[in-house]
Amino acid sequence: MKSVRQSMILDIIAHEDVETQEDLAARLRAHGMNVTQATLSRDFKELRLIKVLASDGNYKYATVDTAENGLQERFNSIFAHAVVSIHSTGNLIVIKTMTGTANAASEAIDSLKWKDIVGTIAGDNTIFIAVSEGADMQTLIEKFRAMAKH
Repeated sequence: MKSVRQSMILDIIAHEDVETQEDLAARLRAHGMNVTQATLSRDFKELRLIKVLASDGNYKYATVDTAENGLQERFNSIFAHAVVSIHSTGNLIVIKTMTGTANAASEAIDSLKWKDIVGTIAGDNTIFIAVSEGADMQTLIEKFRAMAKH
């Protein structure tokens, strides 16, 4: 019963904007499933549901993965609008950005969690990316250039 209920919860929040637990309980009842608020709270915790900003300006429930995907799209957009140039030297990639945007673009890079990136340091308009020994530098640069074109 629990897995069926949780599956239904995921299906509902994937297709509808659900703002409150009460809204979700009503939707579940419409599908013939009565649940208590305490049960929903446990389900929310187990399913790792969080509130995110919906396109209409209200909040809705979403899975952490869905929220992270939305953030990744925003980070990619920030990165694409910020980057001026991409170069490399040794095992560093140097990305020049518009003034004041390096920190946001660096956060976009950090959020990628690419295994060949050891870390980033951002100034006002420059990002230094430390790359693992033996990493394919040209492939990484091509990936960053492709991101910058979006």
